[in-house]
Amino acid sequence: MQCPFCGDNETRVIDSRLAGEGDSVRRRRECMACKERFTTFETAELNLPRVIKSDGVREPFWEEKLSAGVLRALEKRPVDSEAIDAALSRIKKKLLSFGEREIPSLKIGELVMDELQGLDQVAYIRFASVYKSFEDVNAFREVIDALEQGRPVAAAALRVVNKK
Repeated sequence: MQCPFCGDNETRVIDSRLAGEGDSVRRRRECMACKERFTTFETAELNLPRVIKSDGVREPFWEEKLSAGVLRALEKRPVDSEAIDAALSRIKKKLLSFGEREIPSLKIGELVMDELQGLDQVAYIRFASVYKSFEDVNAFREVIDALEQGRPVAAAALRVVNKK
């Protein structure tokens, strides 16, 4: 491992611990040349499936895009960053567990909505309103009523505008 301070290649590991949900390793290192200490994280490189967009275009899965969408929905909401990281990790694990090489973007959106519903109802409604293109105020009302009554939000309650 190269030292980020002096560029020397000789470093030693001082401490190793599991990080996140046990899917990465946090290592505390010390440079043998300049004696500076720094932290590294190691994770397994897994091949997430390619995404099939609604127009049929296929593109690589972008973790940054997933994270940005979730964070946008949770903007200014009182949700702990560790809970957000755990939700993103669960989404990625579910994508890997499907064992598919390609997955429709609609399925990813459903996974995000499932996680947001458990994290924050306002964030869930924000995401769902954009994702499902609510037709009118009644669509909002149906989802809010279902959430208030503790019922699962039925797919039928999420009306979609036919985009042409």
